[in-house]
Amino acid sequence: MDEWIERTRELLPSDWASIAAAALAAGVAVAVALVAHRILFRILRRVARASESDADNIVVRELVRPTRWAIVALGLVLAARTMPVLDTVWQAIAGFILPALIGWMALSIMRATVKALELRADISVADNLAARRRRTRLAIFSRIGTFAIIFVTVGLMLLSIPGIRDIGVTLMASAGLAALAVGAAAQPALKALIGGLQMALTEPIRIDDVVIIDGEWGRIEDIRTTYVVVRIWDERRLVVPVHKFLDESFQNWTRRESQLLGTVFLHLDPMAEVEKVRAKYEELIAQNPLWDRRVQVVQVTGTAPDYIEVRLLMSAKDAGTAFDLRCQIREAMMAFIRDEMPEAIARRRWEPIEKDGADTLPG
Repeated sequence: MDEWIERTRELLPSDWASIAAAALAAGVAVAVALVAHRILFRILRRVARASESDADNIVVRELVRPTRWAIVALGLVLAARTMPVLDTVWQAIAGFILPALIGWMALSIMRATVKALELRADISVADNLAARRRRTRLAIFSRIGTFAIIFVTVGLMLLSIPGIRDIGVTLMASAGLAALAVGAAAQPALKALIGGLQMALTEPIRIDDVVIIDGEWGRIEDIRTTYVVVRIWDERRLVVPVHKFLDESFQNWTRRESQLLGTVFLHLDPMAEVEKVRAKYEELIAQNPLWDRRVQVVQVTGTAPDYIEVRLLMSAKDAGTAFDLRCQIREAMMAFIRDEMPEAIARRRWEPIEKDGADTLPG
């Protein structure tokens, strides 16, 4: 670093008049560049607003800041061609500034592209499987791309400094232990990167999937390279490491489609009229707008000495709707049994047993 600074000082002239002229030329170049950028993007904003697509607005908004500084750098380059002093200074810092600007531009273009593509993946519709798949891949690949761009940009910026470049060459010449050390240090980052790629390719989860993990029911809200954010039903957020979805089992209720079956269990007296219960259930489910009209079944699924288990099976378009449908049907059926079939409420029975001429209760 000291060598680089000393070499820069040797290249600078001692003529203050030349320095002042170079500073003035640089100031004029920056001012002209900012004015040109302002005029250019004012035109682009008007064109984007006139377009029916929101993608144009996103691209203009994302590129306005990096292009401003890129045009300023271009103005300085043009001014440096006529000012040796300015050219000397620019040559000293160009290797550090240009990679930063290029990396910033690449990040902005990638983000604008991702946001524009997300507009075509609307996950608010009922059948949103394809949209959720596209959103998930965009989220994962954009974060992997961000990591790669930043890594390469920082590496190029450091290589522009002579001292650090010499150290890098020395390390590469004497690879061996240095390579092992770098590999060990980068293992968590590489593992996260590989995990993100595996998540994008195999798709065990997608954005807005309904999952049960660690005993919690929620929706996938965000997928990062190292962790996943699950929005729990009560608005809490569960942060889960990516490897947990790759190495351990969990429930995904919307892996293929969002439609689900829901159940309501009734425990009734063994003497209850199941046909009467079935008729009322079919009446209630037909009137409920949450039912998607795919499945509605009433079955006796279990018996016990004091009650029978009756299962009401129903279907809905998604997990949230299925939960609400179950609650409404359960409440309506309990009200029906209380008001019109009180004899169906499960009761314990004791039959008298004759013993030595006396009636006694068992036990």
